[in-house]
Amino acid sequence: MSDTKVTASGTNNRGNHWCNRSDDNGNRGYHYSNQDGGYYYKNTDGSTYYKSPTGFSKYTPPNGAVKKTY
Repeated sequence: MSDTKVTASGTNNRGNHWCNRSDDNGNRGYHYSNQDGGYYYKNTDGSTYYKSPTGFSKYTPPNGAVKKTY
């Protein structure tokens, strides 16, 4: 398993946080967290996770074949 490191991060003019990440193999990912409670992750393995401010969430695994909604 490779380690993931933050390569850049900040807060935009709306107060939303963002962060870029990279693992030891050069795979890149990012996430953002909004003031309204929503957030999105694109992980270095290619998977994604989204959560809306209202609690809806969706996960997509690296192969993209299965999407789960909660």
